[in-house]
Formats: sequence, C-alpha cells, structure tokens
Amino acid sequence: MSGASLHAAVLIAVMAIGTALLRFSPFLVFKKVLPAYVVYLGKVLPPAIIGMLVVYCLRNTPILTSPHGLPELIAVSIIVLLHVWKRNSLLSILSGTITYIVLVQYVF
Repeated sequence: MSGASLHAAVLIAVMAIGTALLRFSPFLVFKKVLPAYVVYLGKVLPPAIIGMLVVYCLRNTPILTSPHGLPELIAVSIIVLLHVWKRNSLLSILSGTITYIVLVQYVF
C-alpha cells in the first residue's frame, strides 16, 4: 500500500469512527429516558431543515428573466402533489428532481 493510499484509508477510518460515535452518542448518554427537549428537537428539526433546504435551493431562481422560474415552479408543484397523494418522500423528491432536469435540459 502506497503512502497516499494509506493516508486515504486512515482518513476514511477516522471519519467513519467519528460519524459512528456522533450517531451512537445519544443512545449512550440517554440510556433510559429522553429529556423533553430532545424529544421536542426530534419533532421540530426535520421540517425546519427541509424548509431551509427548500429556501436554499430556490434562492437564486430567476423570476425576472426567461423562463421566469417555470421549471422550478413545475418541479416544486409535482413534489408537493405527489407527496400529498402518496406520502412518499423518496418518490416525491426523485420525481421532482427528474422533472426539473428534463425541463431545464430539453424544454426551457
């Protein structure tokens, strides 16, 4: 194994261990009962993070120039409609992403 390969392997191992420790630490710290604030954060953070991601993704949408944000509007509409209908996040996001890519590459 060359020096660069060994370095890369050590980096990957350290990152994997760090990620695992961060993910397992709540189970080690809160063995029996979760505090109320942890339960609260578990309920409110996922929608807040999704909301921030939506704002981040749509922040530079050009609405004053052609195509006036139509690909984004159509893709977001498909995501919302599919999610309301099927309640499947993976299906909704994947369909919206594919729709957006097709619209940008072939239609607009």
